[in-house]
Amino acid sequence: MSPPAIIAPSILSADFAALGKACSDTINQGASWLHIDIMDGHFVPNMTFGAPVVTKIRPHVKRPSIAHGVGTFDCHMMIAEPKKWVKDFQKAGCDLYCFHYEAAVISTAAENPADHSDSNTSPKEMIRYVHEQKMLAGIAIKPDTPVDVLWDILDNANKDEVPDMVLVMTVHPGFGGQKFMASELPKVQALRKRYPNLNIEVDGGLSEATIDEAAEAGANVIVAGSAVFGAKDPTDVITKLRNAVESRR
Repeated sequence: MSPPAIIAPSILSADFAALGKACSDTINQGASWLHIDIMDGHFVPNMTFGAPVVTKIRPHVKRPSIAHGVGTFDCHMMIAEPKKWVKDFQKAGCDLYCFHYEAAVISTAAENPADHSDSNTSPKEMIRYVHEQKMLAGIAIKPDTPVDVLWDILDNANKDEVPDMVLVMTVHPGFGGQKFMASELPKVQALRKRYPNLNIEVDGGLSEATIDEAAEAGANVIVAGSAVFGAKDPTDVITKLRNAVESRR
């Protein structure tokens, strides 16, 4: 049996004029986590917000009492230098720091925003470093990245360097409201077959119309933005997304 359903609405679709309330309301409507999209205008062609916003919304949502628990802040780091920002986001209240594989293989080992380093980091080093900062670690892949780049990382005997979650993007990262790419679901299927207990997240174009495909492939962590925040009845949408996953475990 795969892990339980986790519904993580993306606050990129929330009302920014009342973001704290939107976050607490969504948890009260049945969401498990909040998915927080961090974009720097370099790794992706768009900008969102940084650690100060996370700091401000954290008091509106109770911290999870257990790992992966309700209230988890799932920070999706679509940034070019992911290691530089780990400490800032930990201080801001991030619970799960999910960086991109594509950034980790070319970025520096600098540990603070103002620092410079001639050394590079790596996905395994990033995971270990995130764990050292007492956060869960996630690793994300874009549509153009083959899933087999993750095998060596996930099969690592050193558990400190193994991610707690894998995110398979079902759109090209950078903008909300894109069309769901079912072409990415074989990656989810391959991950679920090899790692039955792994938390596998999908992000991009998820809604009542596409959840069945994603759940059937084996995804259990579901990111939905406009489908939840734009719904007349968010509780009903969250329930339907959860039931679709739970019925296929």
